[in-house]
Amino acid sequence: MYSAQLLDHFEHPRNAGVVEAPYAIAQLENPVCGDVLALSARIFDGRIAEIRFKAKGCVPAMACGSALTELARGKTLSDAAAIRKQDLDSMLGGLPHASSHAAQLAIDTLALLLRQR
Repeated sequence: MYSAQLLDHFEHPRNAGVVEAPYAIAQLENPVCGDVLALSARIFDGRIAEIRFKAKGCVPAMACGSALTELARGKTLSDAAAIRKQDLDSMLGGLPHASSHAAQLAIDTLALLLRQR
């Protein structure tokens, strides 16, 4: 049901936790399923120097939080804003159709984070 890449991000999450003294924080909840994703980031010289996540919910929601931080870290703010659901889907080896909401939650939370700059 889940790809090896998705399970790897779930079982071995990258960048879990909270950034110390973050420049920006954002948290969203999917009201339908109850998944919650929080992002915190330190931004330096127009780039995401550090980004971390905390997630509560389904396996894909946690994996998307992990994958999103990998995709966004080191990017300029405009490049990070260009990350799409398809990028997460590709990085995670494909999301089941019923789990596409997890990728949307990650993208929406990143957009909220970037609006705080």
